Amino acid sequence: MVTSPELDQSEILRESAAAHRHLARICFKTGPPTYTGVELEWTVHDAADPARGVDPARLRAALGRHSPVTLDPASPAEPLRHGGTVTLEPGGQLEISTPPRTSTGALIQATEADIAQVTGLLATAGLTLGRSGIDPYRRPRPMLDTPRYRAMRRMFDRRGPAGRTMMYSTAGLQVCLDVGEPEQVAPRWAAAHAVGPPLLAAFASAGRHAGRRTGWASARMAAWLAIDPARTRPVWVPDDPDDDPTAAWVRYVLAAPLLCVRRSGEDWSPPPGVTFADWLDGALPRPPTTDDLDYHVSTLFPPVRPRGYLELRYLDAQPDRDWRLPLAVLSALFSDPGTVRAAYAIAAPVAHRWSVAARRGLADPALAAAAAALLDLALAALPRLGLPAGVDDDIHEGVRRRLAAVRTADR
Repeated sequence: MVTSPELDQSEILRESAAAHRHLARICFKTGPPTYTGVELEWTVHDAADPARGVDPARLRAALGRHSPVTLDPASPAEPLRHGGTVTLEPGGQLEISTPPRTSTGALIQATEADIAQVTGLLATAGLTLGRSGIDPYRRPRPMLDTPRYRAMRRMFDRRGPAGRTMMYSTAGLQVCLDVGEPEQVAPRWAAAHAVGPPLLAAFASAGRHAGRRTGWASARMAAWLAIDPARTRPVWVPDDPDDDPTAAWVRYVLAAPLLCVRRSGEDWSPPPGVTFADWLDGALPRPPTTDDLDYHVSTLFPPVRPRGYLELRYLDAQPDRDWRLPLAVLSALFSDPGTVRAAYAIAAPVAHRWSVAARRGLADPALAAAAAALLDLALAALPRLGLPAGVDDDIHEGVRRRLAAVRTADR
């Protein structure tokens, strides 16, 4: 999960074969599956009145030297004490991205310490972190305005309001897992996708938005699925489970329309409908570079995104310390090749049910049954993680609690 120095040089791309080589080199870095990372997002609220808007100056004062430069251009953007970095989404959602760790237990402990530091900073300003995957109190409202976010908003507005909901109101939990050895890439890639719908259903927390029930188990995922299928649909599909991951990803990347083109000035909007493949074919005044390709990849948001590691993006933010549960479940399910195969076998029959998982969650019997079987499998594999005693007890209890809720929903 560390970028290689030799990839820092930006090169001009003149053909799709060069783009393919670059994507294969940076997006699927093979090796022993060693590291795990987590990225946590929350909406931010006034502690006394969570429906009240949060002023950027108030959040900037609370975060101080940890403010991202998008909030305070003069900020040193210092990492938190245990290495996590603070960033903000366009609506002011706060994100902590952790350095990857070789131990899930060490990752949990370091992340908890960084969360405690941030919550302490926010508390001094009368602010608190949200508890769900979408803002349950407020309508979508921008806080940050950058050329990237303006271009994003313009493109998404063509398809309706879902883009603004996603940008300004949603909060997710992302788990990052190594790709694995060459022979493990395809099974881990397929399993990472297949377990998505049942685990989305099991951990859905985004049913209420802007003061009303939405009718969705995860209105956060509903917004993501609605904004632009060319950049949010899954890369892997059950109809072609043996498709080469690298080839599938290259096709996806090159076929996706440009979201923005970086240039001097405030307007980064691309010509409508131009894909990266079109850019390679000369659709824009200058040829693209590998840096442009990397930036384009950062504007694609499938449920599983390869970034040298596998970034699993389909989970809602969780209340309080419950973020540890899906992290531990996924770490356990991917702890050895046999468990990966077993997880895939359980989830494959429901691997296509993304929209159903977002709308119905555990009310769908097939998803509930698969979720229960995956949690059972994870419980059996948790001892492999070697969690510290206190953490291990808490995680086991939390997963058993979630499993009981899933089984109740399955009746």
